[in-house]
Amino acid sequence: MEELQNFRPTKAVIDLKAIQSNVSNLRKHLHSDVHIMAVIKANAYGHGDIRVAEVALKAGATMLAVATPEEALHVRQFIADAPILILGAVPVHFAPYAAKYNITLTVFSTEWLEQVAALAPQFEKPLLIHLKVDSGMGRIGVRTAEELHAVYEAAQLENVVVDGIFTHFATADEEQTTFYEHQLATFKKLVASLPKKPRIVHAANTAASLVKEHVQFDAVRFGISLYGLSPSPYVEEHLPYDLCPAFSLETELVHVKQLHKGDTVGYGATYEATEDEWIGTIPVGYADGVIRALANQEFLVQGMRAPIVGRICMDQIMIKLPKKMSVGERVVLIGKQGKDEITMQEWASRLNTIVYEIPCMLTPRIPRVYKA
Repeated sequence: MEELQNFRPTKAVIDLKAIQSNVSNLRKHLHSDVHIMAVIKANAYGHGDIRVAEVALKAGATMLAVATPEEALHVRQFIADAPILILGAVPVHFAPYAAKYNITLTVFSTEWLEQVAALAPQFEKPLLIHLKVDSGMGRIGVRTAEELHAVYEAAQLENVVVDGIFTHFATADEEQTTFYEHQLATFKKLVASLPKKPRIVHAANTAASLVKEHVQFDAVRFGISLYGLSPSPYVEEHLPYDLCPAFSLETELVHVKQLHKGDTVGYGATYEATEDEWIGTIPVGYADGVIRALANQEFLVQGMRAPIVGRICMDQIMIKLPKKMSVGERVVLIGKQGKDEITMQEWASRLNTIVYEIPCMLTPRIPRVYKA
């Protein structure tokens, strides 16, 4: 069989210069001795983990973070040296692989460490761990000094190194700072209680790294804004520099037809033309992550907005064109065309969700094409 290529015109275009700009601008914003940990979990929020990691590391990031063992091993196949931290809980039986491939683990359980104790003497290399403090997020981590000390003591094992400690803020992207300050104070107190401070202390997520300078510690975890997206409206209003969105989504018209008054479109015949109008069909649908709840969303054709008509299908969407157009005309679902722009935030607002969800929900069936 011939080598596979992208025959369908639907594609996500990832602007690597935007990734580079977002990292290099953060590098200038931070204190010179603070590490940037590029968060590339969930396939770099749908942007493509390997290409994003390579660009981020060249632009000034020195560490990587993922969510799962599988993500870490995938990245390590292509990036040999950069430290990789798994942010989530991992099973004990992954520990030997983590040690072998220089993957740092998040740890918060004495029981986990007791089981690792039996494996550690056989590790090929020392296992690096970061202790996780739950300062108020309520997800994973130790919550008290007693718990932290117990985990710290249990980690004093052959071939195990407590290399870091971290927490995660629940409200760093909000104007109200009371709970954020409570979390910060809790974390500082727990870190100070340790007999020896680990090499890497980190707490700042994307929002905190951008708008809360006093929590940079030894490293910041740079996630959503690595991709040019703001964590929240509040952060967007207080950005220290402009972000460059890296993701655009485009396709082409594959069919154009004229409807007459009374003609219908789509499953359930839910759309009925009220006059003569031009309808275009594009080859993308909910199997690609353009979900049915996006009904009535507009896309750009020749710089003009064209609303979805009828129900979104699994593989196709129909849009009402502002005039007669030709098959092959470029359609922008996310991104700029002419003087207008469809942003991920526009999609998120229509779906009553956060901007983080949008690139993650666009499925691998949409090829990612990289623009240097």
